[in-house]
Amino acid sequence: MRRKDREVTDFNTIVSIIDECHIIRIGLSDGDYPYIVPLNFGYRLEGQQIYFYIHGALAGRKYELMKKNLYCSFEMDIALEIDCMAEKKVVTQRYKSVMGKADIRFLEGEERVWAMDNYIMGRYEITRTFEYNKAMIERTCVVELKVTELSAKMNLVREK
Repeated sequence: MRRKDREVTDFNTIVSIIDECHIIRIGLSDGDYPYIVPLNFGYRLEGQQIYFYIHGALAGRKYELMKKNLYCSFEMDIALEIDCMAEKKVVTQRYKSVMGKADIRFLEGEERVWAMDNYIMGRYEITRTFEYNKAMIERTCVVELKVTELSAKMNLVREK
């Protein structure tokens, strides 16, 4: 990482950034160009191991690429503000971000329902008790992403 002054190494701080994010972008291998998909997500911690949970159709480009290659990259961020520093004649974006690599594992049977209930639907107050159509799970791909590499950066708002 080039900007060590922006690097976040404290695990709890990284988790707090993840908590603030609503979208994870996964990068999948697709020949010469990566295929990047924004998704909502849930996650769980097992000590300092992070597992993300995503879902989608059992068909389509994302599904086919995940089936072909069980590895992905991911990124999530929070844009805070653009800061115009007149005294330095510099403009910078204030942000928090997390990125890394993960192993893809397709969940089956009751594991899909468990991940959907506890981590995807269970992430937000509004969806936690929502009675969704559980029959849809049979036609839904639910995936666990086991994080294998993790980094985070922040460029926080200056005190004025």
